[in-house]
Amino acid sequence: MQRSLSGRFLSGLGAIALLATSPASAQDLQKLSIVVFGAPSLGAFLPPVIKAQKLDEKNGLSITFEERTPDAYTAEFNSGEFQVGGSAALLTVGLADLRGVKVTYLFNLFDYWGTVVTSRPEINSIKDLEGKDLAAAKGTTNYVMFDWFARQLGVDTSKLSVINTATPGLVGYALADRATAVQLWEPAYAALRAKKPDIKTLDLKIAESWNRETGSRNIPYLGVAAHADWAEKNKTLIPKLYAAYRQAGEWTAAHPDDAAKLISPKGNDGDRKAIADLIRANDRLGMNIRAAAEVGKEIRSVYEAGRSIGFLPGGPSAATIYAGPMQ
Repeated sequence: MQRSLSGRFLSGLGAIALLATSPASAQDLQKLSIVVFGAPSLGAFLPPVIKAQKLDEKNGLSITFEERTPDAYTAEFNSGEFQVGGSAALLTVGLADLRGVKVTYLFNLFDYWGTVVTSRPEINSIKDLEGKDLAAAKGTTNYVMFDWFARQLGVDTSKLSVINTATPGLVGYALADRATAVQLWEPAYAALRAKKPDIKTLDLKIAESWNRETGSRNIPYLGVAAHADWAEKNKTLIPKLYAAYRQAGEWTAAHPDDAAKLISPKGNDGDRKAIADLIRANDRLGMNIRAAAEVGKEIRSVYEAGRSIGFLPGGPSAATIYAGPMQ
């Protein structure tokens, strides 16, 4: 997986360009409504940075971010109530396409990382969870990808008793020890570790399994997608939206402590330190802002993983990988 922030997000030229850009006048801004998961989630990670730094306005946009639960997000995006989604899990995009909803993955924001945590001393591996209960947001792509990685470790995932809950509830399950284990990802994992540092983390061997099966370390996971007809009509807006997110990534990488205050405004100092450390390391966060066309091969590998476990009934069309200009 692409983890280094040094060159991609800390470009001196990018920083200079960011400082030189000034907000457009209000009447010139193009309004855009984007649906995202509620916090804590990766989809809600960069929007507060975009708004606080006025990166939408500096790129000629006025973006409204609307937060939804995973199930509501999927329903409202697929129905066309929202034409653009900022918590676009790649497998969900592929599934929508196969169900006749013509959508396209514009650009990637984060590569995949997920894990399982437990407070039970008898649970030392994912295999130990067979026949036990697991709290998870089953409607998310993160869980589907967990399913694939667990199978690579020889786990019969049909033997997991899954307690389905919304993403914000996962940390609560882990803190209260209400299930044998909890499947979750960042930034919830960092928030949990700040509150319960002794909780046990079960290794999914993500990089090892993915590299063995695909020959790559990049796992495109979550980004921004749009309905195909909207993308066709708004080709000039897409580079502006991409620039806003890219600049938010650059600023976040360069100012992790300040970014943490925006990302976790209601958290305590420990929560914000955990977010800042997460940004600095980037190993679990996996921020990797790339145009979809740049990682087309890896996207197809993710689709194949979804097919192999029966989540995708077929191969999504090539049109789900946006190939339009990004500049």
